[in-house]
Amino acid sequence: MTPPAASPPAARPGEGVLVLAATPIGDPRDAAPRLADELTAADVVAAEDTRRLHRLCQALGVQPGGTVLSYHEHNEASRTPDLLARLEAGERVLVVTDAGMPSVSDPGYRLVAAAVEADVRVTCVPGPSAVLMALAVSGLPVDRFCFEGFLARKAGERARHLAELVGERRTMIFFEAPHRLDATLAAMVEAFGGDRRAAVCRELTKTYEEVVRGPLVELVEWARGEVRGEVTVVVEGAPAVVVRAEDAVALVLDRVASGERLKDACAAVAAQTGAAKKALYDEALRARHTDR
Repeated sequence: MTPPAASPPAARPGEGVLVLAATPIGDPRDAAPRLADELTAADVVAAEDTRRLHRLCQALGVQPGGTVLSYHEHNEASRTPDLLARLEAGERVLVVTDAGMPSVSDPGYRLVAAAVEADVRVTCVPGPSAVLMALAVSGLPVDRFCFEGFLARKAGERARHLAELVGERRTMIFFEAPHRLDATLAAMVEAFGGDRRAAVCRELTKTYEEVVRGPLVELVEWARGEVRGEVTVVVEGAPAVVVRAEDAVALVLDRVASGERLKDACAAVAAQTGAAKKALYDEALRARHTDR
């Protein structure tokens, strides 16, 4: 016999609960079973797009049990105090966005921060993630990665952001709008070099899902055609710079001579070269003592 579905975790009497619920990034069949339970149990459903929420509920065969409110980037700041007041009054507030996890490049962070500050319980319904799926299918290293979200629309700001990531050794994940993809990839070529490996993941879990892999210079050419749909870009991290031990110590001493603390200089050079931070510190101290 199939066991009955579990109800959403009950709140203590008078305790409000903020629930962040991941929604499918394409295929509604990817929705967690708990999502339907939370939609019916919540006193308030704060949705990025109420029309999309309606379509999702139709696909899941459920009706929201409470009040449905819009909660998007244009009203997030003004609506957060009201939602916090409802939480403090003991209500269960469910936040859903158009796709993926609320607060990750989507509305929700302000309310989470306010709820934490007010000592309101915050929990989560896990589910689909474009970030993790793109990383998994990219073919690039997955042991260490970072999520950079959307880059700035203005070319100068975008270039400055990418310049800060030139030495980033972890695999990097970005979101991008399809009409800006070619410009973003071209900026990545300028910052990282055309040979850096990357993957463009488009329409994940949807009918026309596509993953294009290759060096950045080739992806720029591909992106100059018509690209549609939701796009996630995964870029290989910077390779470790191989230098001789004495050269690495010289880099540390140069930074110290420019006014940087020895500890910070060792950390920076270790990240740049892959050398052991402690060994750099010890050798730099020895070199400084010898020079006296």
